[in-house]
Amino acid sequence: MVQVKGVAALSLVAGMVLGAGAASAQQHPRLSPARDVTVVYSVQPEKMPKPVQAIVQFKAEGDKLRIDAPDHAGSTILDRPAQRVTLIMNKQRVYTSFSPKHGLRNPFMLDMTMQYAPDGTGSVAGMTCDKWTITSPHGKATACVTQDGVILSEEGVDADGLHGKLEAQSVTYGPLADTLFQPPADYQQITAQMPIPHGAGPQSSAKP
Repeated sequence: MVQVKGVAALSLVAGMVLGAGAASAQQHPRLSPARDVTVVYSVQPEKMPKPVQAIVQFKAEGDKLRIDAPDHAGSTILDRPAQRVTLIMNKQRVYTSFSPKHGLRNPFMLDMTMQYAPDGTGSVAGMTCDKWTITSPHGKATACVTQDGVILSEEGVDADGLHGKLEAQSVTYGPLADTLFQPPADYQQITAQMPIPHGAGPQSSAKP
């Protein structure tokens, strides 16, 4: 699900379902949070020996989200209306922005390219959620999603055929400033030095 190495740890833009898929009549969970919310996740990629932590901030209706590592090394910002990914590196005080060739994908949001089947209810991080079985051409996953659209847990095969799991550790509702979803004004913009592989997130060693 996620490749975690240096700032690339923030590129949890590795696959599990995002996009502006066409509407469907099938039963499904709410596809994005209804309110501004911050979620601390434990993320376990298939080949990682132990989970890593990610702090994810969602703007209401899921148009934008920000992913931070707990060490504040950097951030990944996804802008769905603009179809842009921005990778911020705090130590270097630089950022790079690009439009993924195959569209935005990440493990923290759902879309209508997947098939959903209800599977009862559950509880994660002290919150009630609806359990779903999710089917894609690559296989299956399970998720537990609150009625207002926050993914509390997810495990299985993602939209790119990668395996992994995530689980919310805490959920905090509250307004999020628009500036959180923009690179700092005093950071220098750079250009990636190598192509971004589909589904792998920014793997560049870009330099100014």
